[in-house]
Amino acid sequence: MGLPRKQVIPTINLKPEKILLQRREELLQYIKEDGTYLPKSLMHPDLDRGFLDFVKEDLQTIVAGSIIPMVDIIITTQNWSQFTQTWNFSDLNDNPEPPFITVVRQPEVKYGSNPAIIYNIPNRKEYFYAAVPSWNGNIKGLDIYKIPQPVPVDITYNVKIICNRMRELNEFNKNVIQTFASRQAYRKINGHYIPIVMGNISDESVVELEKRRYYIQSYEFTMLAFLLDEDEFEVAPAVSRVMNYTEINAQTTLPKRKKFPENKDTFQLAVTIPANTTTKQLNVDYTGDFLTQGQINIDSYDVYINDDFYGTDVTLIQVNTNDILRFEVVKKTDGDEAILEYGIKLLWFPVNVSFNLTFFFNQIFQKLVHLNTVFITVFLQNVVCLYWYLQILYFLFHR
Repeated sequence: MGLPRKQVIPTINLKPEKILLQRREELLQYIKEDGTYLPKSLMHPDLDRGFLDFVKEDLQTIVAGSIIPMVDIIITTQNWSQFTQTWNFSDLNDNPEPPFITVVRQPEVKYGSNPAIIYNIPNRKEYFYAAVPSWNGNIKGLDIYKIPQPVPVDITYNVKIICNRMRELNEFNKNVIQTFASRQAYRKINGHYIPIVMGNISDESVVELEKRRYYIQSYEFTMLAFLLDEDEFEVAPAVSRVMNYTEINAQTTLPKRKKFPENKDTFQLAVTIPANTTTKQLNVDYTGDFLTQGQINIDSYDVYINDDFYGTDVTLIQVNTNDILRFEVVKKTDGDEAILEYGIKLLWFPVNVSFNLTFFFNQIFQKLVHLNTVFITVFLQNVVCLYWYLQILYFLFHR
């Protein structure tokens, strides 16, 4: 089994890399370096220079201990002959001596396809970027920094390697494939991280029997960049000083407020029985007395509370909160609606126990009244009067 060629790590990073909030603060510090709170400008020359540095540093290729030289300038078909007289890796006849690497940029720059900034807001409006404290020696204030939304652009570069041996071609291809193993790589240009996407790989080798064979392999890369012009930045002063006044009432006791409107303890209620039925049910959400005031198209009626019989043609109905009150009527004229009119008297004292007693006495009274015994009737009437007397005393001593 072969041993790795590099067995010694030349440098060890003793400082751990920052993550999450610390990493974002570090990136912000990179943008603000050189004493400015605004991001650095990013234009076409900056992007070209950044891509050349990316090829020189990240795609550096070493073969047999020698670095494959690179033309450190953007090459075009118009200035190719000019550069052949200035580079330092030519032979005695001033002809380029392979291997070497060149970078060719396509002249057209298209509107960008970077999904982070592809959706633009029209009219090139400036947006808030930062609020920076200011001090002129007398007044302390804030300056508002505004910048426009960057304009996305796509720039296409072709990196060409020219060599006459296959091993230089293989080594450079290995570096490219490893760098773009995740399809894209990043280059930090003026504090901004710019993605670079790998495209097609093509072979442009020329085979001539009368001349020496050499290989030309072209790699296409697209830089998903954006343009940010510092001339469009805006710095405007904000509010320098704000004084707030607060009025405090020194009175310790608040004046008594009148209740308006007053809470009423009586109201009218009309119970309507539809024409197609003889039963009406009510859900009572208060404690009070139902006092009969009139009736329309009713011969007689029975009253039930919580499905328990209460009485027939009673003039006083006492209910508690959450009771279910049901009326079953006998109409004088079938097919017409009937109406029971009541005056409601609300009770504001606890009468749960007393109301249970009321129901008990009413049950006895309704069952014994049919005996037509005068003595029993008079006795029960006296008992009811005594009950109401006790109830009035309970109210007076517990209000």
